[in-house]
Amino acid sequence: MSVVIVGTVGIDDIATPTGQVSRVLGGSGTYAALAARLFAPTALVSVVGTDFPSDHRRLLEGRGVDLAGLDVVEGETFRWGGRYHEDLNTRDTEFVELNVVTEFTPRIPATNADYIFVGNIEPGIQLSVMEQLDPAAYVATDSMDHWIHGQSAELAEVFRRSTLVVLNDQEARMFSRESRVPKAVGPILALGPQAVVVKLGEYGAVLAHGGEWFSAPGYPLPEVVDPTGAGDAFAGAMLASLAEAGAIDGADLRRAVVYGSVAASFTVEAFGVERLAAVTREDVEARYAEFKELVAF
Repeated sequence: MSVVIVGTVGIDDIATPTGQVSRVLGGSGTYAALAARLFAPTALVSVVGTDFPSDHRRLLEGRGVDLAGLDVVEGETFRWGGRYHEDLNTRDTEFVELNVVTEFTPRIPATNADYIFVGNIEPGIQLSVMEQLDPAAYVATDSMDHWIHGQSAELAEVFRRSTLVVLNDQEARMFSRESRVPKAVGPILALGPQAVVVKLGEYGAVLAHGGEWFSAPGYPLPEVVDPTGAGDAFAGAMLASLAEAGAIDGADLRRAVVYGSVAASFTVEAFGVERLAAVTREDVEARYAEFKELVAF
């Protein structure tokens, strides 16, 4: 089974307590696609400007990501800059330049939409993507506090049409107006998705599905360099693991959550996509085995 990733492709400036980089490859779609390609054939649907560096395009193509759906239009590529605090759990967004993303109208390849991740973009665009999909498609979605504050009704419709919703703990609590994650998941599931995954940063993730819960730990890394994109890598790897399995049951979902945590753990080991782009499937399986040892008792 193949995977389609819909999300931003951009150019980032990132500063953390360990250093800083400028004009590196970024975007939610980029991280998700580089993680997904480790498990299944992956196509990326996004838009960039004419200023998008050819080196960035070659990196994606060199990892086997299908870029037929990456539109190049006149103008400047999406830009984002962020500075992380000492604990790396909080950051300040220093600038966001949407640029060509403001005119983004995703076109989904009809032959490749078995499993699709509709990343953190404006809910109206997410809904336009869903209108193009086969009703049998497995659809995973993500969002952020900005859309929860400003377009909660539209976002509820996105979740209603989703098979899997992936949010971080702050977003889940904000959307449901509940202070505790176990209660916050309920209103989201009531909208209709089969499963909800709540990302807990360095503490791992929890899955709610079929009236049951599953918890996966975070990988105990001695040093985190840059957490940018870890959540997107988590979602891309999780969905592609499900596509590789080809059947969705509780065991598939639990395994996929762990694979998502594995991908996220690699992502944070270097700035931008540097580490994630270098990871092999052998690396993934080795760390997956370590995760199994972490929770054995």
